[in-house]
Parts: sequence; C-alpha cells; structure tokens
Amino acid sequence: MTEWHVVWVPDPGRWGALPAEGVLGVQELPAAVARIGLRPGDPVFVAPDGTVDPDLLEFVLSSDFRRLERETKRNYAMDIRPLLTFLTSRGVPWRSASRSDLADYRDWRCRAVENPQRVGGTKWNREAAAFTKLFRWAKVKPLPVDAGRREDRAADSVSSNVLWLTPRTWGVWLDIGLRGFTATGAPTPAWESRTELRNTSFVQLLLGSGLRRQEGGSLLTFELPTQRLRHGRYCHGQIAAAVTRAKVGRVFYAPVDAVGQVEAYVASERAWAVQRAQQQGRYERLPVLRLITRVTQGRRPVVEWVDRRGAAGRQELGRLGWRERQWLFVDGPEGPEPAWLWLTEQGLPMAPDRWNGVFTEANRRCERVLLTAQERTVGRQLRLAEVRGRSPYASPLAARHSFALYMLVLLNALLEARFGLTKTDRRDFAMLFGDPWWLVKTLLGHADVETTKRHYLAPVAHLELESVLAAARTDTGDDPAEDLDSVFARLARETQGIQDIDVLLAGRVGR
Repeated sequence: MTEWHVVWVPDPGRWGALPAEGVLGVQELPAAVARIGLRPGDPVFVAPDGTVDPDLLEFVLSSDFRRLERETKRNYAMDIRPLLTFLTSRGVPWRSASRSDLADYRDWRCRAVENPQRVGGTKWNREAAAFTKLFRWAKVKPLPVDAGRREDRAADSVSSNVLWLTPRTWGVWLDIGLRGFTATGAPTPAWESRTELRNTSFVQLLLGSGLRRQEGGSLLTFELPTQRLRHGRYCHGQIAAAVTRAKVGRVFYAPVDAVGQVEAYVASERAWAVQRAQQQGRYERLPVLRLITRVTQGRRPVVEWVDRRGAAGRQELGRLGWRERQWLFVDGPEGPEPAWLWLTEQGLPMAPDRWNGVFTEANRRCERVLLTAQERTVGRQLRLAEVRGRSPYASPLAARHSFALYMLVLLNALLEARFGLTKTDRRDFAMLFGDPWWLVKTLLGHADVETTKRHYLAPVAHLELESVLAAARTDTGDDPAEDLDSVFARLARETQGIQDIDVLLAGRVGR
C-alpha cells in the first residue's frame, strides 16, 4: 500500500460531532490542532501507514507555505500528494528524490500513453511550482525540479480548461440542468428543487458579469449592484480586492435582468431559509458572529461590527476575505441574519467552492436527459468525444469564458453597426480608444490584454474581424443581416471548443 492522503483542518464550527473519548487518543482535537499552529484550511499529509509525516507538517507550518492563499495551499497539497504516492511506490523517501525520479514522474503525468489521466502543460507548471517550493524548503540538493529552469517547465502551457457555451446552449443547460425541464423543453411534473431560484440566479449573474466563482460567490447583500448606467440596461458595483485573484478591487457590470433575478431570490428562497434558521436557533449556535453596526460611505467603505462578547471591530470592506465575510450579520426584523448573499437550505453561508457541486449535478442531469440509455452505460471517462458532445457541459469558469466571448462578438458588432467604420477607421479608432479586446480585458479584470487573448479567447483569435462582424453586414447588402445566435452557431461550427445546441442536439430534440 503506497497511497498518501490529505486531510484538511476544518473551519470553526465545521468539525462536526467528535467522539467523547477523543480521536486517536487526542482529547479536544480542535484545541490540540490550534496549539500545533495549524489553521483552518491547512492540509495534513497522512502516510500510507496512517501516520502524519512530521517533516511535511513542518513544511505546512513554515512561512514559505503559510503565506500562500488558502486556495493555493489546497492546490499545492493536491499536487504534492500524487508525487508522494509515486515516490513511495518506488521505495524513495521524498527527501531523497532525484532529478531522475522527477523526470520519470513528469513523463508519467504528461506523456505516458498508459496513463488515462495525463495532464497538460498548464497543470504541470503549477505542479512544478508546488514541488519546487517543497524541495527548496527541505533544502534537497541537487534540486529535483525547479520551476525556474526552462527544461522543467512545459511549453504547452495554454489552459485546457477553457469552455464556451453559446447563449442558446446556456439556456438549454439552465432549463434541463437547473430547472428540471425535459428534452423537449417542457417542465417535469415531478421536479422539485428548493434552491432552483438561487442556482439559476447565480449562474445568470456570472454569465452577465464575467465574475469568477469566488468573486460572485462572496458577495454581501448590500454589495449587489443597484446603481444603473445611463441607459438602464446594466448596473455597476464594486468587487472587493480581497476576494479577487489579483487582490485588486474593480468595478463590475451586471445586466438589470440578472440583478432582478437575484433580488427575487433574496425576497423568496433566501428569506425563507433565513426564517427557518432563525426559528431553529442556528445563528445562535454559530461560534463566530459579527453584527454589523455601520457601513461607511466613500471610496473605501469601512464595515463596523460588534461580536457576541460586545467587542467592537472594524475593517475596510475591500480587505475582508470570503471567510470573514461569512461571519458578518445584519440586524433583521426577526433578529440577526447573514449579510452573505448566497445561503444553503439551512440558511447558512454557502462557501464559494460548493458551487462546483451545483454545476456537476446539473451536468449529470443534462446527460441523463439527453444521452441515450446505451450512451449512459459507457463510463464518463471512457466516452468518445462524439458522445460527450451531445450534452452541454458547464462550469463556473465556463460562465466567465462565455461572457468574454459574447462580449467580444457583441462589442465588435456594435462598434461596426454604430459607427460604420472601415477597416482603416477601426484601426485608428482602436489606437485612440482601445479595441473590443481591451474592453473585454477591462471587464474581466485582467492586467494584460494578452492574457485575455491567450487564455480565454485563443480559439477565435485566428478568425478575421470581418468573419466575426458578419452579424452586422453582408458583402452584397441584399441578404438579411446575420443575428447573434447565427454568428455563435457559425463560430461553433468553425471553431473547436464552442458548444452550441445546433451541434449538441442535432436530430435529438425539437427545440
């Protein structure tokens, strides 16, 4: 037995019921873990024999690892675990790993045809960064892998997780996956989902704004945008720096319709969940609760609160990370209620990573409805691309990618239609004011437009601008203009990786 495991230190109040006799002879496990210095979200590496590796525990407690963001800690720990298993299978202690060991591991991870779950260049580069941090901390010499060495980095580092769904395809995914519709678009009589409005509202908000999962999933009720732009179709709000990847706050824009759906969720599903939680005393049992007393106005709003002991605290809104935000409550008509926007059925804050499960279940329902019984008998990992391509597949990041693609096409079409610019005019206009790529970069919060082009919209970058702008004009002027749905359908036919219902559902359903 060579398999290593990782367990995670729970957040306060998430330990569950612990046995009275203790765990492995340890009484009051949360306090014992805190005395060691472990924090919520920290990984603990468990060797195949069931013991905790003391050196790896020291690594987790080190300043090298401690200053990482919680999500990065999780990613690095999950990257290191399979390497430990590989080395153990060879009888090599991880501190004795050589460059040859790491070269063999890389070959297995990235190139070996016997490995059905090979990883791409982007994933390998992240793993190499995790290994480099571990081996440097342990002072292993010579360094088995070094993310700074050119030969230890992958050249094919463009993300393979880029997904696009056209607007119509998102409609099918929402109807079948989250609303429980049939393949013909009819409601299912037996369908029941107590969180349907919450789930559809969240997806629509991400689709309309391009927010990341953590950004949209960490919003507080009073951060929901309400200020409309001049023409009233979009609202704009502020994303706190602490919940963004770059730790830089930015303005975001959301369609009025999407904001209206969220407001409907707040007034119905969310209100009921809060009421039930109050009646059952769930908030009174929370280990940490900060009741907001005031939110200041201005460029840098400050949140002021008092905790259960009456101690006052304050912090800039933009510096509150998503964990601290879960502790914030407001004084409602029936008592304290969460300031956190998205709640579970139990009325408690829903952690951002739990949205992955919502998307996964919706994908599986789409497969159950749209794939034939014979197609479903084939394991998910073994399905041919032809079969996988008959059911829409979405993720929170796919909503962001799809937003970027939609805005690129729409901005190009609007610019062409509104100003009637020639190709030369467009080039001059872009030099003065920035082209649609730059605008999409700003909406996504990227620091560099090349990131937008390379990692999000690379599959359509090869298309000439005139091809995309077919929505606004034709060469002859006699044929009717192509609408945006037709543009996306054509792009899906011409470009790999874009999901459209004309291809997914061809010959299957009459939508």
